[in-house]
Amino acid sequence: MTKPIDLFNTWFEAADASEDLAEAVALATADAKGRPSVRMVLLKGVDERGFTFYTNLESRKGEELAENPFASLCFHWKSQKRQIRIEGPIVPVSDAEADAYFATRAKDSQIGAWASKQSRPMEGLFEFEAAIAKYTAKYAFGQVPRPPFWSGFRIEATRIEFWEDRKFRLHMRHVYEKDDSNAWVKRELYP
Repeated sequence: MTKPIDLFNTWFEAADASEDLAEAVALATADAKGRPSVRMVLLKGVDERGFTFYTNLESRKGEELAENPFASLCFHWKSQKRQIRIEGPIVPVSDAEADAYFATRAKDSQIGAWASKQSRPMEGLFEFEAAIAKYTAKYAFGQVPRPPFWSGFRIEATRIEFWEDRKFRLHMRHVYEKDDSNAWVKRELYP
């Protein structure tokens, strides 16, 4: 049986060759009361451990993940006529992983991470521009350290569903789910 991560990588490579921002993915979270919210994020890593993205920990998504550490992702690649849905618990990445990824970001993006109070009210654009100027001056020389409120999360997938458009609604749809022994079990689903 093909491993779902291998199939994901095959589909992702095909999408990356034909789509702008193939790594853009809808991330769904829910707060402690179960109220859902969804937004687009960028996938920054995938391996057997799961699917990784980064964010401001004080943002709405960061707060929701702290309250309810489960999430789902949905990739939709229109030109490929494919969709992948991923579900599972969330775990924080290590400080070393977050530091390593943060160091690869453009300096302007690093400054933006310091300056943005993501998801919180802003008096006006001038407030944000002033914060950008402040951190640009502060980190004019040398490396920009990762803010303590900025890190990443990994969805440890327990369910991965693949959907592919086919004529006459004979779509291909199959799901991989982890069983009690943590092994992947594949099932075909009606479209």
